[in-house]
Amino acid sequence: MPDQDWKTICTSRKKKQNDSIPPEWLIETPADYQSNVLEIPSTCGLLTLHELEITDTDIEVLLHKLRSAEWSSTEVTTAFYKRAIIAHQLTNCLTEIFVPRALARAKEVDDHLRTTGMPIGSLHGLPISLKDQFSIKGLETIMGYAGWIGRYAESDSVLVEILYECGAVPFVRTNVPQTLMWGETYNNVFGRTTNPYNRYMTPGGSSGGEGALIALRGSPLGVGTDIGGSVRIPSAFCNLYGLRPSYERFPYCNTLNAAEGQESISSVLGPMANSLAAVKIFAKAIIDARPWRKDPLAVRKEWSEREYALAEHGNGVNMCFAIMWDNLVVKPHPPLRRAMEMVKKALEAAGHTVIDWEPHRHMDIYRNAENIFAADDGYDYRAACELSGEPLLQTMSPATDAHKYALDEPMARTIVGERRHVNAWELWQLHKEKRAIRKSHLDHWEATATRTGTGRPVDAIISPVAPYTACPHGCNSDAFYTTFCNALDYTSCAFPVTYADAALDGAQAPHAFYNHEDEAIYKLYDPKLFHGCPVGLQLIGQTQEEEGVIALTGVVDQALKALGKK
Repeated sequence: MPDQDWKTICTSRKKKQNDSIPPEWLIETPADYQSNVLEIPSTCGLLTLHELEITDTDIEVLLHKLRSAEWSSTEVTTAFYKRAIIAHQLTNCLTEIFVPRALARAKEVDDHLRTTGMPIGSLHGLPISLKDQFSIKGLETIMGYAGWIGRYAESDSVLVEILYECGAVPFVRTNVPQTLMWGETYNNVFGRTTNPYNRYMTPGGSSGGEGALIALRGSPLGVGTDIGGSVRIPSAFCNLYGLRPSYERFPYCNTLNAAEGQESISSVLGPMANSLAAVKIFAKAIIDARPWRKDPLAVRKEWSEREYALAEHGNGVNMCFAIMWDNLVVKPHPPLRRAMEMVKKALEAAGHTVIDWEPHRHMDIYRNAENIFAADDGYDYRAACELSGEPLLQTMSPATDAHKYALDEPMARTIVGERRHVNAWELWQLHKEKRAIRKSHLDHWEATATRTGTGRPVDAIISPVAPYTACPHGCNSDAFYTTFCNALDYTSCAFPVTYADAALDGAQAPHAFYNHEDEAIYKLYDPKLFHGCPVGLQLIGQTQEEEGVIALTGVVDQALKALGKK
């Protein structure tokens, strides 16, 4: 298509999105220079006191009130829809807005409870937001590509089928970056999503729309996807909990994706929420629905209360955690170091042991993973862009006011080196190497049993999600702390710890830089710039250990809360 055509269709699609917003839900938005917009939903006047109560209610209470018919799904969905639209006006976090359809579903759920006296399922009446990859019959799934405008799904993805079975109400879909393979959220169709804690900063990606939406409590529970950190990065940047499960534990069937067919490092779906309880509720609901009935790749493994009770981890008593202070590729900024020190202090106060994690073959892991991701030399992304003639994005930096330390070229590209289209045999060798690395790393983990004092290997690893908190647009170049888990298929969960504080997190003296990117990220740090940004970490467990990882994250979360009360 001529250059103007893709721009015209993007403009038209964005207008269609704007027109789908009920006019009475529009608010007077703050000036661009107002960076933090967290209080706007409660002060803008659109939400009633009851709607504020609904959207501020913890998910366990919310589900109880829905099941008991104290609150209807219609009123709950309306409240969250209005708050989601506020969040969108503040951060540009949504893609698909389908108010009449969602409210019709909510009425259907209410009618079922009224006529039968029984809830539909464990998520009865709950509005749930979805990243713009999960197909919903009759709706477009654009996924950030101009050439995908007008593609209407003929069926639901398996996850959506199961959510309906559980009684949920899918009500919005959320923004992603073009190609999905960025740790930020911008595309030519819907534009840029910003972080409600500081709109100069990115919410992360590729599930950045979910991150911004849930941070503003525009959804009680959202679902993102993660192939290199795309659930955990926006969770950490937006003060949320987010689970990266192991390959195929949750059903991915009929979910659209970039580079479909690449199955050595599988993309997985995971919940994002303001509470760990919501993460558990989602995980158990989906697993209890026996997803292997609908997805031939889904692992046939029922929810294990034994694993959730930490039977494999000394029943949760006197455990040993390891902290990865530094992955020897990029040194974390001071707020991340302080957060890890807080976790260490909290766990020790709770009676657990904390040791240092010794990084093992990280550069081998990253080179292997990035070469697998780039095996087609970008053919898939270029082909999707050629459908409309839109350019393949080369940067996440804004056209104006870009940060001076923006690393427009993702770090992996500069560390791994030049890419080329590999042949099948060469790809097999990468897969073979990946299996060997996984075995080597498992042996390394198991060998920690000699240092833990429990007779077991370390129960979990605590590490940064990224070497920084939410950062300026165009600056999120590093995903090595998270891709580590995707390549090794380690279950991991992001959790909030604290906030960056200019008074506590002063700049450190230069260290011996590992590489050019480490130096650039060191120079990026400015205590005043990052002040107030959420600081999140991740807890890393082993493969297919979702129940245990959720419970272990709960141990850390409770220890931090107990420490804060002292």
